[in-house]
Amino acid sequence: MAAMDAEAETEAVRDGDGCLVTAELLVQAYAARLFPMADDRHGPIRWYRPTRRAVITWERWKVPASLRKVMAHQPYRLSIDRAFPAVIAACAERSQTWISPGIELLYTALHRRGVAHSVEAWRGDELVGGLYGLALGGCFCGESMFHRADDASKSCMVHLAGHLRARGFTLIDCQQQTPHMQRFGAVEIGDAAYARLFAAALAMPVTF
Repeated sequence: MAAMDAEAETEAVRDGDGCLVTAELLVQAYAARLFPMADDRHGPIRWYRPTRRAVITWERWKVPASLRKVMAHQPYRLSIDRAFPAVIAACAERSQTWISPGIELLYTALHRRGVAHSVEAWRGDELVGGLYGLALGGCFCGESMFHRADDASKSCMVHLAGHLRARGFTLIDCQQQTPHMQRFGAVEIGDAAYARLFAAALAMPVTF
């Protein structure tokens, strides 16, 4: 038990209020519709529960016609959970980011526990795109994505959706609406509506 406690402590960080955040606490926070973001790359972690969220359900899911044409030529090799640490590190490589080293540590710990997952796009042996998020019941909570080649992250999104549908998932939580997600059918809903969708998805006996 002491060894397990020591391991958990090495995977914990402090949030902006000085409270200890573990991987297990992070899952509990998501269940309460909260998610963390750091102020910047080296800033403190804050907790958020937005009044409106962007979500994708299968009746609204769509793949842009231009992307269908690109993917028909199979420009990338797509994989799942092949390079989670590299994906989250690449997502943090931008001038403005909410992914701090503490965020990386927590989500990588969740990946080792089989809760956080990544999708990767490869060109040869080069990682050129990816995304990551959490699988909670029948909901996939998307966190971030990156690309180093045209349409690489979008291709990962399509690959993820296909995998989720095959596994029986019903909801993708995009958190914040963006033109990128809107093209895939994401719509904004209020917190009460999200709570109902999320609760139903959370209770589903499906696995990633």
